[in-house]
Amino acid sequence: MGQRRKARESALQILYQLEFDAAGAGAAVDSFWKKKKGAAETKEYSRWLVEGILAQREEIDAAIQSISEHWRIPRMAVVDRNILRLAAFELLHTEHIAPAIVINEAIEIAKKFSGPEAATFVNGILDALRKKIQAKAAPEREVKNARQDRREAKVKPRRGPKKA
Repeated sequence: MGQRRKARESALQILYQLEFDAAGAGAAVDSFWKKKKGAAETKEYSRWLVEGILAQREEIDAAIQSISEHWRIPRMAVVDRNILRLAAFELLHTEHIAPAIVINEAIEIAKKFSGPEAATFVNGILDALRKKIQAKAAPEREVKNARQDRREAKVKPRRGPKKA
């Protein structure tokens, strides 16, 4: 198992704990890692996930809620909603990780910590969220591409050396 997977699983456990004990994120992360061993990279990434999710929780929950028409966030199973928050945070705030990897990791974590039905639920919500994010980003990419095309059109082609 990779360090990122361990970090995601640890972040899930910390988020689960925070559902019942409203200690600060930093204290919860510190407390968790006092009891467990882990690589510095794992600890750092799990801290970044937990703190980021808590800081962006309204945005993340709104994004999830906009997709899950028949499920309100408070009615979702605690584990499932926190898996969704983890993956939604990564989908919304990391460009260096492919969405397919984020979704696959969430599905595997759901299978391990919740169950096969949860994995299907998580997959459906996250795939819809991925499509929504990509649809929103498409016009922005088109604008960037148009700007680049205009810049390239202004650049005059270089002439080769003069023939003797």
